[in-house]
Amino acid sequence: MNIKKFVKRATTVSLTTAMLVGGGAQAFAKEKGNMDYKEDYGFSHITRSDMLKIPEQQKSTQFQAPQFDASTIKNIPSAKGYDEQGNLIDIDVWDSWPLQNADGTVANYNGYNIVFALAGDPKRGWDTFVYMFYQKVGDTSIDSWKNAGRVLKDSDKFVPNDPFLKYQAEEWSGSATLTSDGKVRLFYTDRQGWDPNHGFYGKQTLTTTQVNVSQPDKSTLKIDGVEDLKSIFDGGDGKIYQNVMQGQTDEGDNHTLRDPHYVEDNGHKYLVFEANTGTEVGYQGEASLFNKAFYGGSTKFFQDEKNKLLQGPKKRAAELANGALGIIELNDDYTLKKVMKPLIASNTVTDEIERANVFKMNGKWYLFTDSRGSKMTMDGIGGNDVYMLGYVSDSLTGTYKPLNDSGLVLNMNLDPKELTWTYSHFAVPQADGKNVVITSYMTNRGLFADHKSTFAPSFLLNINGPKTSVVSDSILAQGQLTIDTK
Repeated sequence: MNIKKFVKRATTVSLTTAMLVGGGAQAFAKEKGNMDYKEDYGFSHITRSDMLKIPEQQKSTQFQAPQFDASTIKNIPSAKGYDEQGNLIDIDVWDSWPLQNADGTVANYNGYNIVFALAGDPKRGWDTFVYMFYQKVGDTSIDSWKNAGRVLKDSDKFVPNDPFLKYQAEEWSGSATLTSDGKVRLFYTDRQGWDPNHGFYGKQTLTTTQVNVSQPDKSTLKIDGVEDLKSIFDGGDGKIYQNVMQGQTDEGDNHTLRDPHYVEDNGHKYLVFEANTGTEVGYQGEASLFNKAFYGGSTKFFQDEKNKLLQGPKKRAAELANGALGIIELNDDYTLKKVMKPLIASNTVTDEIERANVFKMNGKWYLFTDSRGSKMTMDGIGGNDVYMLGYVSDSLTGTYKPLNDSGLVLNMNLDPKELTWTYSHFAVPQADGKNVVITSYMTNRGLFADHKSTFAPSFLLNINGPKTSVVSDSILAQGQLTIDTK
């Protein structure tokens, strides 16, 4: 069945047919011809009423990501790689994530901090692979980061005879955990190229491997290859999470299934990841614009906002917007155990909520995600706006409520061509249980001859129950992970 053509016809066909869209919404209004309904599908939503609070809120310094002095910014000195001719070059480094303990705090690996990051040739946008950087615990300067190189060799993807890995074209963001037996376990996104046999582009698969690390001398870490490289979750079945075929039947539809973030709870292993909702949990399409659960607020707000969307220029983008932060449970060997409903979704708001990040702090679960204003359908939010959004719950699986009444945690709105433009903000919990360190990268790829994408200065964010605020004068070193430098 072509779901999208089906959805487009929903307002002109019978009410019974319309109720099938999105997997059986049960609360369509009963009045003949009225398509309104309310169905939350059993999980939390980033609502339009909450998002419309953000343009006014973001004016406050409480939410503003610090701006940095461009003259102090340095490239990562050790960020070296090779171009297509084999020449040693300075490379860009963007999305990064630390090796973490099961509780999300930074792991101490034999006296070192380890960070995995996407890096590559500034002149080749498709040169996107995972590298490993490390520094001694206690060091904070950007000069102290050493580069162990690419984690995976080009040939590694062929070793397991995995049905998906052999088509891997790029490696995208993920997470890493130090296991109970002291092993480094990496999770990342396998991004495929064009598949002429199936007619899709950019298929994404959640993937894992054990990274073997040795210490040949007192100041060096070395990657000794990988083992147990395997796919975990490929594209969804289309019912809970949109698959790549569904995501490419409409021009402008952004399919996502990436950024796996590892977390443990009560002895169980999970991955939380960026995705899009499938047909049984609130799908995309025109019928989604009639679901009051996606709007929040009063009945009058729902009607006014719905009519504005239906008659306005953002209607098509809102129809396609079905971003989600999904969750799966893993077996002890990191294979797929159970596909679960999303933790939160952004239907009608945006198709893309990135860098899933969740941890427990002071008895509460905190869920964070990054998103771009240019991908949103909200009035008052501009194309240069970049956000970290956050939510809080009493349990890992929800229900999640927005932090700061709207979900706004951070806003950055510099021009993307600015040297100190930042993105991919990532909250790293600290042992003190009060503040988190926010890491990010700065400078978009390939814009400057002398400046590369690099670790941005970190800073502190205070979390107090359902409220957060940027800590004044808390700027740290570029790439700093922890305030405990002992």
